[in-house]
Formats: sequence, C-alpha cells, structure tokens
Amino acid sequence: MDRLEREDGEWAGLCSRRFLKRGLLACLVAAGLAAAQTTQKTAAKRPEVRRANEMTLAGLRPGRDTLPRAQRLCKRFGDPHEEQGDSIWEDRCHKISLTVTYGQEQRIETIRIGKTKGSIDADCFEDIKREPWQTGRGLKVGDLAEKIAEVYGEPESKSPSTRDGQPLELWYYAFDWAGPDVPQVMEVLCTREKDGKAGRVVEITLAAPSL
Repeated sequence: MDRLEREDGEWAGLCSRRFLKRGLLACLVAAGLAAAQTTQKTAAKRPEVRRANEMTLAGLRPGRDTLPRAQRLCKRFGDPHEEQGDSIWEDRCHKISLTVTYGQEQRIETIRIGKTKGSIDADCFEDIKREPWQTGRGLKVGDLAEKIAEVYGEPESKSPSTRDGQPLELWYYAFDWAGPDVPQVMEVLCTREKDGKAGRVVEITLAAPSL
C-alpha cells in the first residue's frame, strides 16, 4: 500500500489507509468518479472557439454588387478617380479611401478601405459625420487590433508586412468554412504594438470567392 500511495499522490489521498479498509475495489470506483468530475469541470470552463464570416465592406458585397451600386452609395464623395482599373473614392473628413476593383459586367471583385495621408479638411471640423466605411460586423479603420479577434476569432495566419517603410502586421482570414455563397477572403493590416501601445487597423480588404 505504501508503494501505491507514493506513485500517485492524488490517488493516495483518496485511498487513505482508513478508506482502503473498505476494499480496493471501492477505492478505485471513488477515484474514477473523482476523475470524471474533474474532467467535466475542466470541459465546462473551456471557452468556445468563436469565429464569424464577413459578407460586406462599405455596404458592398464582392461577387454580387456592381460598380453602379458603389457609385450610388458614394455619390456624396464625388466622382471616383480611376487608377489601374480601380475606382477610388476618398473621405477627406476621416482621411480614408475606398477602392473597388471590378471585372466583367462591372461586377465588384475586391473592396478595400484604408487610411490615407494628410490632414482632415478644415470644413469637416464643424459637422463631422460618423465614419461611413466599415465591415458588416462593424470593424473599421482605426479600431484596435484586438477587436479583430473579438469579432471574427483567431485568423488563419498573422505575418509581418510593411507599407511605405512602416512595420505592419497582416491578419488573414479564409471564410470557405461558411460555404460557397459568401466572400472567401479578408485581410486586415494593422500597425504593430509598440511601447505598450496596441496596434490599430489601417486597411481592410474583402475579396470575392473566385479570387
């Protein structure tokens, strides 16, 4: 009995000398029940893995919506400028841009919102409106990087990146698990944590399933 007690401290605690007098079988049953209860408690405390897919960015759904719809939604920002086949609008009050890439029949393939350089226009300070461009689940440029995981769960990957010499981090999500009728890929660029300051979102891209 002394050897059994030494081999497993927890088991020996349950199977004390007084308890062993009632029989080895009763001791083993009691130990088994205790182990099962511990397993159940551990399972109950284990947090559920949260993940969510994304359907839209800036009110547009890649793979479904067309350029004319983007033009209607962005009418108050004026006419877009074209750059290598992309249509780009700029919100000068928030210093963010919306870039739409489209293919045949002007169907939108990729949507991107990102931070732009420069300062806010002076006439925006009097009546600045809520930032118009964000994901369907409310993620927007300027949000803390930790919000990404809170909304969508952990990404498939994180990798270092740079933009204009600035060190960044790329969060990559693939939504193929949600089915073929939703956008498949979302990429979020964030600044890196530095000097105790959390990183922030600087760019969000949502692409259609075919890409």
